[in-house]
Amino acid sequence: MLMIAEETQPRLTKRERRILRQQEAKSSNITPSFKIDRIRPKTDNQQKVFDSFYAGQHLFLHGTAGTGKTFIAFYLALNELHRQTSDQKKLYVVRSTVPTRDMGFLPGNQKEKMKVYEQPYYAISTELYGRGDAYEVLKQKHIVEFISTSFIRGTTLSDCFVIVDECQNMSAMELHSIITRAGENCRFIFCGDFRQDDLSSERKKEKSGVIEFMRIIEHMPMFDFMDFRPEDIVRSELVKQYIITRERLGIDTN
Repeated sequence: MLMIAEETQPRLTKRERRILRQQEAKSSNITPSFKIDRIRPKTDNQQKVFDSFYAGQHLFLHGTAGTGKTFIAFYLALNELHRQTSDQKKLYVVRSTVPTRDMGFLPGNQKEKMKVYEQPYYAISTELYGRGDAYEVLKQKHIVEFISTSFIRGTTLSDCFVIVDECQNMSAMELHSIITRAGENCRFIFCGDFRQDDLSSERKKEKSGVIEFMRIIEHMPMFDFMDFRPEDIVRSELVKQYIITRERLGIDTN
């Protein structure tokens, strides 16, 4: 009796899997029932960010903690993806997962270690969508992808929004590596505050490259630079009063 061998699916190479993921990402749509809450700017500087974004500019959002830099960046990018009328089909979130270069001491495997640095985006997504699983859903649909600066080399970022968060914790080479990954229809939003630099304070041999990078960005017509002040703080009145009082007393945390 002849045995008929079952057909087996050929195994895909790494390159073929990568191409397949990219194709899935480009064809992914956000489910209509998965609605994002409408957010309105609360300060004049936030309004300027909205205006610059919709004018098609790349953005560098710099300034005081609690001013909503990352929150606004997330909202603007995701809201535009919901419209499905732009050239961008995906949001990449780029962050240095080793701002103090001690990531190896965290428990778990590489993926579990990186997840620690994604916690702010879980909270932001929960607030924007009103559901606790929002960030995971966005990742499963390949609409949002988190990338460590450690693995960004060799990548081309095309047809996407890219939020580079906590960029004060990146070296000049990391920032250079990120912006030179830009492909067609790639739009950047950098978020950070050089006064909250963890990198230089932890390891004197390593230095934040954000100030040098900011000098370059300010001379590029494709970028709009937004400097948030203590009066732009929207997190809470307590945070606002604390930051203003600290600055009035001339106290520097670095």
